[in-house]
Order: sequence, then C-alpha cells, then structure tokens
Amino acid sequence: MTVQNQHTTTVRFFKHLSQYERGMIYALLKEGRSVRYIARQLKRNPGTISREIKRGTTTQMKHDLTTYSGYFPETGQAIYTKRRVRSRPVGKIHLVASFLQFTETKILHNKWSPDAIVGFCKNQPEWQDKPLVCTKTLYNYIDRGLLKVRNLDLLLKVRRRPKKQIVHKNKRILGYSIEQRPAQVETRQEFGHWEIDTVLGKRSGDQALLTITERKTRQELILPLDKKDTVSVQIGLEKLKEHFGYRFSQIFKSITADNGSEFAELATWMEPWNISVFFSHPYSSWERGTNERHNGMIRRFIPKGKPICEVTPDSIQRVQDWCNHLPRKILDYKTPQQCFDLELLKIA
Repeated sequence: MTVQNQHTTTVRFFKHLSQYERGMIYALLKEGRSVRYIARQLKRNPGTISREIKRGTTTQMKHDLTTYSGYFPETGQAIYTKRRVRSRPVGKIHLVASFLQFTETKILHNKWSPDAIVGFCKNQPEWQDKPLVCTKTLYNYIDRGLLKVRNLDLLLKVRRRPKKQIVHKNKRILGYSIEQRPAQVETRQEFGHWEIDTVLGKRSGDQALLTITERKTRQELILPLDKKDTVSVQIGLEKLKEHFGYRFSQIFKSITADNGSEFAELATWMEPWNISVFFSHPYSSWERGTNERHNGMIRRFIPKGKPICEVTPDSIQRVQDWCNHLPRKILDYKTPQQCFDLELLKIA
C-alpha cells in the first residue's frame, strides 16, 4: 500500500556537506580511494566530492622546508563557512533612505498608515524609478526599531482588541430598516449613498460633529452642531443643501443612520427631495462600517473627552481635508476627493 505524502512543502533532495563528511573524504583519500568510490560511500554526486576536494586542497610546508599539496577538512570547512556568510541577502535599507525619511514624515506629521504610504508612492511618477519596500517590510523595519516611528505611532496597530459580545434590549427603529435597502447601495457601485452619525467630545453640555460618509468614494463631510439633537441636525443638513444647491438630490440618493434620537425626523426632512433614509439595527454600528471607520480617524485629532466647543472651524476643516486626501488601498490608492470630484463631473 502506497501512502501519499500530505505535505505541500517542496522536498529538497540536496544538503550541504557536513564536517563529518569532510573528515570521511580526508580519511578515504589517505587510503588512496578514488573520487567515485568516495561518492558512493557518502551517497553523493562525484561532482560534489570533486569540488569539495578542490576547495579544501592547500599547500603545506614540511619540516625540511619542502612543500606538498593535500586535502584538509578544516580548510574546506573554513571556506564553506566564509562563503555562507557572504551568500546571505544584503538588506536594502541603505538603498531606500529617502523613502524611509518620507515615511517618517507622513506617519509622524500626517498620520498616514504604512500601507497608504507604500500604495501612494507606487502610483506617483516621481517615485517610479526610486527603490521602495513593500508594506510588510516597512512594518518589519518599524518592529526592529530602524525608523523613528514606533508601534505606538501606528494608532490602529496598538488599539485593536477583541470585543466582548453584549446583549442589549432592542430599541425602536425610527423608519425603514436597513434590510429594505436596495442592492445597489450594498454593492457600492452607484454614487450618492451616504452613512451619517454624530461625534461627541464630552458626554454632556457640549457641541457635536455631524459626520457624513459617501459609501462609494469614501468622501467625508464634517459639520459642527450646537447640540446633539434633531434641530441641530436639521440646521446642519440645511447648510449642506445650500452648499450643493440644485445638485443636492443627485449627490444624496440615500442616507443610512443609526437609531439615535437626533435622527428621529431625518426621513421626514429628506422626503421633499426623494432621498431614501434607512436605519441600521439597534446596537449594530458595523452596519455603517464606513462611517464608523471615519469616526475613528477623526478621533486621531479630536480624542474622546476633548470638548468640541474648543475645536475651531479651521481645525474641523483640516480634519475633513486630511480624511479626503488620504490615499486609500480600497480606491487603488486614489484619494476620496479625487474619486468624489470625478463623480461630480458626471453630474454637472
């Protein structure tokens, strides 16, 4: 019965000579044995034995000052060890110094991720002829302490923790359920479908931010609100309507929200413009994953507990611009702003 090997790793049919085998070669040569005889005894190829004898043969001097040549296993082992050291691949960190300097700047000052940096450089003409490293190698460099960047500077890498499952009492859904959302919204192939939420600084007595994210292009809009309530949300959306003008109903085809009380009248407000409003299931923020992901990015600049009222409009605008000009892997390392502008050209 033949048992097939279940392993998928390629089997290597060769291995380097050992010190024991070199000693055997020396002893058999002393006996006057031929290369082929030695090869049969060691179950090696005659060419392997011949090259080893050539490497390990050196000239020695006798006590009477005459010289002779012979094979010495120590010489063969020393040459083998020296060549093994030289055969190892040389790291190319010295070749990518300019790229690593660019990486440090983008991570420490612009808060880019390593993957965004690598993808951005691969798509830029000025980096086409310059040596780069892949995302995995860049993370390895950071882990080994070869850059000024530390793992603490990579916000997502150190904050990810397994979440405990918590069972909550169901809340009332304020309108159409997300289960009724059309397929074109799910596939992200059609432009104009958004996710909405609010971001707080302090838990009470503070202003809020209204965050709206387009699902296809990942374009982010951040609007300051006086309070986290229905009136403030309505005022923020009115400002948004004034900004986009007649194109408002073409840019906004649907909005997906959570069941927060501030969105209780959202469906009523959007009805005159035929904008569909859907609500995610209670305590299911993952159903609005794009918007929640962007809220996490905003927290890099406005951490929890920092009062929103202390954040200036210019600072909010800078955060929005940062989100919209960050290259995204899912967009083939284009920026959300580039993709959003292309969609607006189709409407104009």
